[in-house]
Amino acid sequence: MATQSPFSLLNGLVERAVQAVQPPSWLVHETQQRIVLFLNHVLMQEREAMERLVRQKGRVARVQWRNFNMALVVTPAGLLNLAAEGAQPDLQLEITDSNPLALAQMALRGDKPALRIQGDVQLAADINWLVDNVQWDVEEDMSRIIGDVPAHTLANLGRSIAGAVRQFVGGRMGQGAGASGADRLSQ
Repeated sequence: MATQSPFSLLNGLVERAVQAVQPPSWLVHETQQRIVLFLNHVLMQEREAMERLVRQKGRVARVQWRNFNMALVVTPAGLLNLAAEGAQPDLQLEITDSNPLALAQMALRGDKPALRIQGDVQLAADINWLVDNVQWDVEEDMSRIIGDVPAHTLANLGRSIAGAVRQFVGGRMGQGAGASGADRLSQ
């Protein structure tokens, strides 16, 4: 007897919620502003990243997933800002997987989502380099607020939890789709 995964029910609920909920434009704008601030904070920790972006100043990259999109322009300082409304993008990146739960699972595994890329090849290459080489140093930021030892302890705890979640998600993804409930229990 085949059993249905509880994740498929959750996936259906998430799909319906994403389709039904349309946030107000002010909330979208404020969220995008916070994302830009966070991205710039991370970029400022990596000098080479900013140097790469300086070469792309004035270029606009538009990222889209479903009906959500965000256009970013590269500033002369090698940072990012929201592009002006109606700005023509030099690069368009569209996340092709529309399933939010599948995207979350990919992120937990450390995988990149599938993208449709159109536009400037050099800008795409520089953005890909940023994605591959720039990481947020959470522990360093926490240490500025709570000190080195507590930040290190919390970071280790976070890494342990993230590893356990990755292992759980990886185990779930690795199980055969045709396995019955009894087969899953015996594994």
